Formats: sequence, C-alpha cells, structure tokens
Amino acid sequence: MRNHRSEEAGEAKGVVFDVQRFSLHDGPGVRTVVFLKGCPLRCRWCANPESIRPALELGFLTSRCDQCGRCAGACPKGAIALDAGGIPHIDRAHCTGCGDCTRVCFPKALVVYGAEKTAQEVFEEVRRDRIFFGGSGGGVTVSGGEPLRQASFVVALLELCRAAGIHTCIETSGFARRHVLQKVLQSTDYVLFDLKHLDSAMHRRSTGVPNTLILQNAELVVKQGVPVLFRSPLIPTVNDTLENIEMTARFLRSLLGDQAAIELLPYHRMGMAKYEALARPYLLKGLQPLLPTSLHVKSVQAAYEERGVRCSISL
Repeated sequence: MRNHRSEEAGEAKGVVFDVQRFSLHDGPGVRTVVFLKGCPLRCRWCANPESIRPALELGFLTSRCDQCGRCAGACPKGAIALDAGGIPHIDRAHCTGCGDCTRVCFPKALVVYGAEKTAQEVFEEVRRDRIFFGGSGGGVTVSGGEPLRQASFVVALLELCRAAGIHTCIETSGFARRHVLQKVLQSTDYVLFDLKHLDSAMHRRSTGVPNTLILQNAELVVKQGVPVLFRSPLIPTVNDTLENIEMTARFLRSLLGDQAAIELLPYHRMGMAKYEALARPYLLKGLQPLLPTSLHVKSVQAAYEERGVRCSISL
C-alpha cells in the first residue's frame, strides 16, 4: 500500500514536452529522458526551442499542411486565420495551446508542445523501461528546458523513481537559486552540468544571463558529493577559443583536481525545423555544424587534455 508521502509526491504536476526512451547520451547506461518546459536561458544555439517558454505552445509544420481549413473553425479563441491559399496563420498572442485544432488536423501539421502531467503519470511511463536500466546502470534523466524551474515536480518524480530502485539524474544549466538546487540534489544520484562559457560577459551575450550563479552552483554540486559530469556545447566562434578552454580547464581543475573531466557536445542544427514551426528566427542559421570526428573538435579535445582535463566527445 502506498504511504501518504508517496501519494502527495505522485500528485505534483509539471509541464512535460517529451519522454525519450533508450537514450545512451544523457547519463550512465540506457536512460529514459523526461524533458520539461521552461528555461531562464536563451541560448542562441538551443536545439529545443519548444522547451524555452513554460506554457503550452502550438507548432505548425507547414510541409504537412493540406490546406483543409478545419483548424480555423475548431479554434475556440479564433486564433487561426486562413490566407487566400488556405494556409493557416496563428495569432500566438491569443493561442492558448488548448489543442482543439490538432484534433481535427488529420495530416498532423499542428502539434502542441507540452502537456501537464502528474509525477505519478510520468513515473508510470519511466517504470515501463525499468527492465533496460538494471544491466546497463541506467535510469531516468530529467532534462529541459531547465528542470530546476519545476523543482517540486522534479523532486516528486525522482523520489518515486528512487523508491522503485531507479537511478536518478538531472541535466541542468545550474542557473537557479542555491536552495532550489540543494532541494533537488537530495533526490539525485547523478548530475549532468552544462558549462556554456567561463567569461560572464560572453555568457550573457550568448545565453541572456551571466554565469556567476552557475559557477557557484557548480561548486555546490561538487561539495555535496553528488557524482557530476560537466558538459559543454561546442559552438564555433563562441566558446571554442583557447582562452575559454584555458579558463574552463582551470575552473574544472579547481573543483575536481586530477579527476577533472568534460564532455563536448558538438554544435548541430537538428532543431531548426522547430523554430520554423514556432515562427521564431534561428539566430545561427549561417553557422555550419560540427561533426564529432572533425579535426576542429579533436583539436579542442586535445587542448583540454593538454591542460589536465579528460575530455570526451558526445556522439
């Protein structure tokens, strides 16, 4: 029989935009990754634009649209209008993301990013994959967006997973109040901690926020003794300079000494279509993606290792 505490945890609600199964790149072993909406950063290279805003959002995939016009009639807010060719145009100031239009869109050109779910509902999805966790050392990873923006929901979900013997992990930018991070760490077995740039002014220019709080929270994670892997998106012309590599290596060595390590996430453009679906500009359109095996990525890896930091590359 479930106790009162587990029942309360299960009732906590969060806004989830995806649950991805059989991931091999988001923590140890085979993992189920829960993606939450809402992020305080505005990274210019973000591959999940649907994760940034906390509210439900409507996406329009133009290539799938058959110009049937049913969506306009289904919208209770009158937020969809058709042009002369029958192409829908969404008034995003009035769209609530209710999803009524998606139910009459048979080609699936309209999609709602996000759904409100209870921790128990998400746990049930995660628990179905438990058979794949044990042998690989895997488990659940809560990502985003920024999971610390929905800390109460994350704690509730991780507590349910821990009670079921499922390894827990969060992926975070570290941009949150100290007490919020401490609260979530109590239910976390492993942390993936993103470092975007060590220069605070450049960090603000690239993400919209300074990095002082982030670096303080990186120190907190290490002091709390929770196993952590620092990771960095590798963005050409942004954080791939020797100056930033030197600063990052020095910071990691100050935290971890001889155990200092970092994983590089080479820049890609796989999220571009979602920007179009949300009618947002993609700011790095002219920037070429980096192949994990490219000479440039390998040179950055070598630069870190020359500075005493073990460096891996996410494939």
